[in-house]
Amino acid sequence: MRTFALLLALSSGTLTLASVQVSAPANGSHVNPTVQYVASASSSCSKGIAAMGIYTAPGVLVYSTQGALLNTLLTLNPGVYHTTVEEWDNCGGASVAPITITVGGGGQVTVSAPQNNGSVSPTVQFVASASSPCAAGVAAMGIYTAPGVLAFSASGAEINTLLTLTPGVYHTVVEEWDHCGGAAVAPVTITVGGGVFGGLQKQSGWTGYALLPPQYNICNSCQPSGPQTTWAMTENISSPSLSGHAARMDIGGQTVYSDVLWNNHLIGDFSSQGMPDDNHTIVPNIHNFTYDVYFYADDLGASQALEFDINQFVDGNSYIWGHECRVAGGNEWDIWDNPGQTWHPTGIPCNPLPNAWNHLVLQVQRTSDNHLLFQSITLNGVTSVLNYYEKPTQTTWYGVTINYQQDGNYAQQPYSIWLDNLNFAYW
Repeated sequence: MRTFALLLALSSGTLTLASVQVSAPANGSHVNPTVQYVASASSSCSKGIAAMGIYTAPGVLVYSTQGALLNTLLTLNPGVYHTTVEEWDNCGGASVAPITITVGGGGQVTVSAPQNNGSVSPTVQFVASASSPCAAGVAAMGIYTAPGVLAFSASGAEINTLLTLTPGVYHTVVEEWDHCGGAAVAPVTITVGGGVFGGLQKQSGWTGYALLPPQYNICNSCQPSGPQTTWAMTENISSPSLSGHAARMDIGGQTVYSDVLWNNHLIGDFSSQGMPDDNHTIVPNIHNFTYDVYFYADDLGASQALEFDINQFVDGNSYIWGHECRVAGGNEWDIWDNPGQTWHPTGIPCNPLPNAWNHLVLQVQRTSDNHLLFQSITLNGVTSVLNYYEKPTQTTWYGVTINYQQDGNYAQQPYSIWLDNLNFAYW
C-alpha cells in the first residue's frame, strides 16, 4: 500500500494533516484496460472526509464518491496515465496520491461460478481462472466481497473456493495479479438469500436410531445401551473442537455391520427449530440446500462408512439427497438412488484425514420440475461436481430434515466421530 500525506492549509488559517492510501492499482504498474481503484483517506479534520475522486489527467475528474472509501472500476484506453486519487475533507482541505499506470491489453478473468446477478446460498462457491500477456504468467488471484475487503486469495491462475456470507447484495470482484505488475478484474454481483441453521451439532432435536442388517430398517426395540447396537451423542465437547462446542457421536454393539442414524427435523413436522410451517408457506418455496460440517476421527479404520443426508418432504414427494463416504468400504462417495432404494457409486474418492478436522460441504437442489439434483461435494477444499439427477418417491411427511449416520464394520468395532460447526443453509 502506498501512503501519501500532506499538511493542508485550511480557510480558517489552521493546518490539518491528511493522507490518501491507495491499495490498487500499484504505482508504476501495468494494468488491464478495466482498472480497479481501491483507496481510503484520513484527515485530522474533526468533521471527517467529505468525498474522494480519481483524476486520469490534469483537470479530468472521471469518478467521485462520498466518504473516505473508494472502490471502483475504470475502463481506460491503452497508454500511460498519470492518475491522481484525491480526498476532500469537510474543513476545506484536500490531499492527493499520484498513481502512474500503464494500461495494456490481454489480461482476463473468467468467472464460471457464481453467475453475475444470481441468487445464491450463504455458502457461495467461487470458481474462476485467469490469463495474462505477461511472459511470467499469473501470480495470484483473489476475491473482494466489499471495497478493500479481500476475503480470499491464492497463488496461481485458478481459484475454487467456498465463502460463507450473510444475506444481502454483494458487489464482489475477482481479480488476478500477474508477475509483471499487471492486474485484471471481473465484477460479479450476487444476492445472498435464504436462511441458515448454525451450530446444529450443539442444538437440541437430535434422535438416534439403530439400523440392523439385512434390511436396515429402524429398530424400534433397540436401546442406546444395546446389546445389538450401542450409540450415544455427547454435546459441548471442548476437545477436540473448533468452536469449543463439538458433539461426539459413538457407535458400538454386538451386531456386525449395524448402523446408527441421527436425525433432526428442522422445518415442518416436529420442527426442533420452532418452524412447524403449519400453513405450508416455507417448505414449498425452498429449492436449494447446503450441508456444511467439520468432522474429526481418531480411528477411521473402524468405520465402514459415514453418511450425510439432506431430506425434503413436500407436495407428497420424498426427496432424499443421501451422501455416503465409504471408508473401509472402499474410500469412494456414493449417492442415494431414491426409486431404486440403493446406493449409486460416483467414482469420486473419499479419503478423510485421520486425527484431523475434515471440512465437508454438500450442495443439492430440488429442480423446478421436481427432480433431485446432486450438485457438488467439497471435501477439504477439493470440489467434485456431480450434476446428477434423480426422481423422488412418494410420502405423507412434510418438512425439511437432515441426517448423520455412522456404519459399523465387520467386527462392529466401537468408534467415535466428532462433529463441529454444522451449518445448514436453505433458500
